[in-house]
Amino acid sequence: MARRPLPSPYAALIAATPVARSQLALRGGTTHVWQYGPDDATDHMVALHGFRGDHHGLEPIVAHLLRERPGLRVTVPDLPGFGASPALPGRHDVPAYAAWARELLREVAPDGTSVLMGHSFGSVVAASAMSGATVADDAPDAGHLARELVLINPIPRPPLSGRGRVSTGATAVLHDLAGALPEPTGTALLRHAALTRVASVAMVRTPDRALRRWIHEEHGRYFAGFATRRSLLESFRASITGSVREWAADIDVPTLLVGGSRDDLAPVRDQRELLALFRDARQVLVPGVGHLTHYETPGTVARQVAGFLDLRGTA
Repeated sequence: MARRPLPSPYAALIAATPVARSQLALRGGTTHVWQYGPDDATDHMVALHGFRGDHHGLEPIVAHLLRERPGLRVTVPDLPGFGASPALPGRHDVPAYAAWARELLREVAPDGTSVLMGHSFGSVVAASAMSGATVADDAPDAGHLARELVLINPIPRPPLSGRGRVSTGATAVLHDLAGALPEPTGTALLRHAALTRVASVAMVRTPDRALRRWIHEEHGRYFAGFATRRSLLESFRASITGSVREWAADIDVPTLLVGGSRDDLAPVRDQRELLALFRDARQVLVPGVGHLTHYETPGTVARQVAGFLDLRGTA
């Protein structure tokens, strides 16, 4: 008999958080967005999830953050090609996602006073979107898109060149195989539960057995929610070849980096080196956690973000 799914340890807090769903026409496609917090909020954050995720993955952080800062409104989209958002008409690489993110910011926070947050691959997209060079190329007279940047589990160097390059390379071979197979077979391989479980086991760090099981179940629910094989393979390639490092020096807004001390995708040394590339940044490393701070320690992350907003006079 199959075991009943575990309830989220954050279910009550998330259920008590006001949320409204809507759609936006961006970059020739439709983006589904969830807005958490009061309609009359005086401050605004836009948060971008990671590769193979969707808005659900950021809900624990958002719910904890709104408990800390009830006057904040947080917009969380499903990135194009993931969750409820269909794929973009063109390619799904970092420049395309960054252009989409800039258009999103101008749509939901046109005054440029919001905070942009990104987790994992979302940190790469957010950093690229906020890079002075890319903003100038997109709209030379537009000014700042956001007044602060928060990067959760930022990717400090391309995963194909980092400490986990062997496992990343093996995953890349599997994705290449999925791309070479007939589309139905290749898509089924990319959605296979075993692939999801291997990735989940590799990232989880908590010794709490119930929390580990819930994280694996959560990945099982949403990890396969991509739009098409093409969009998934393109975004996967972007996720293993891109990093925050290439954009950091061109970011001229105050930045918070929140990482885990046991993140194989971002060893502490690489995270320290990344910090030094920014003009104005502070860093927090959460002890004992890896790449899943949004699931394992969302309250800690939210407190660090709230403290950063306090320091900068936001919310």
